[in-house]
Amino acid sequence: MSTNKYELVNLDTGKKSTLQAMSGTVGPDCLGIAPLAKDHGIFTFDPGFMATASCESKITYIDGDAGVLLYRGYPIDQLATKSSFLEVSYLLINGELPGAKQLEQFDHSIRYHTMINESLLRFFNGFHYNAHPMAMVSAVVSSMAAFYHDSMDNNNPRHREIFAHRILAKMPTISAAAYKHMLGQPFVYPRNDQDYCANILRMFFAVPAEDYAVDPVTAQALDLLLILHADHEQNASTSTVRLAGSTGTNPYAAISAGVSALWGPAHGGANEAVLAMLEDIGTVDNIPKFLERVKDKDGHTRLMGFGHRVYKNFDPRAKIIRDMCHKVLARLGRTDNPLFELALRLEEIALKDEYFIARKLYPNVDFYSGLIYSALGIPRSMFTVMFAIARTAGWVAHWQEMIGDPAMKIGRPRQLYTGPTARDYVEIGKR
Repeated sequence: MSTNKYELVNLDTGKKSTLQAMSGTVGPDCLGIAPLAKDHGIFTFDPGFMATASCESKITYIDGDAGVLLYRGYPIDQLATKSSFLEVSYLLINGELPGAKQLEQFDHSIRYHTMINESLLRFFNGFHYNAHPMAMVSAVVSSMAAFYHDSMDNNNPRHREIFAHRILAKMPTISAAAYKHMLGQPFVYPRNDQDYCANILRMFFAVPAEDYAVDPVTAQALDLLLILHADHEQNASTSTVRLAGSTGTNPYAAISAGVSALWGPAHGGANEAVLAMLEDIGTVDNIPKFLERVKDKDGHTRLMGFGHRVYKNFDPRAKIIRDMCHKVLARLGRTDNPLFELALRLEEIALKDEYFIARKLYPNVDFYSGLIYSALGIPRSMFTVMFAIARTAGWVAHWQEMIGDPAMKIGRPRQLYTGPTARDYVEIGKR
């Protein structure tokens, strides 16, 4: 990591400070602003931390202008077409792609950690049947801290490895249990002879009354979705995991905090919003009228699933998932569903419209992921839960990296205070 030096001069006092700009392997330089508080008594003001690097990381890199997403240096399109979710999880957590023997051992460890304590399963009975599944998942993940408290030493590398395997293995089991509780169906236990995605689908959709066979295209589609959602740099939920983890809290509690942050509609709920938009449009004939409302600068209609806060060009994940979306819809025989037909027609019209082309409003990963989940039979209330299963790999990788960083400090943002100045307490009878 190279550094450049910048000199800052206070024009009122003439006082100078030297600030160092650190250069990473790729991407913008980052200016170290710690001397500003020490030398000048001022903080920086950056709402939403849009121009602030909160940490140094080697995990994921995004170039929003070029539409680039790299996991540990590997382009997302290569991983999506050649790898598997478990292999990508190993890469994110350990820094390198595994050899054949390493992947076999990792896969074996994940398969044999999928069971959760029966007491945890009984927790679900305390929730009302219509409780939101993200609330249940967050609560049960947090409660795992009570089961693995004495055996979890954050400073022990072996303990950190066991935690990583446990949470990655058990998150699908917890998520499926939340889904079954909503339906009032019996829980389906994981099987060690099933791979990661087949196990998820079986735990979600199998019932004791009949056999369940996993469709290979369905499993392939789910594996692709998990890869595409595995990590996305310092987003809100990942930053939450890092901030909570910086206190030294039990890692299950930190992951639970990430689940709660992901639950927010501005973060993990975008694919639900896409389907709500499609229902609002209603029919293909209404698309032109809807797009005119979107173009009305004085209106409040948004084209959900198009454009991205980070990607100022095409979302690289959308290019990959688009073909899978069409493949799944054709495979499952649901292309005659009016909602799916509407989505495909909206995509076609918007991609040819100069208004959206000029503004680089292309379909993003959320536009397609909701359609795939719906085609798989997963209800909208579970979309964000599926997101959480995938993102667990990234959360674990970032927690591991942060805990192992000797320069790690507890997170403590500062503020611009605009409240009252000091004032004296007034007795209640005199107010």
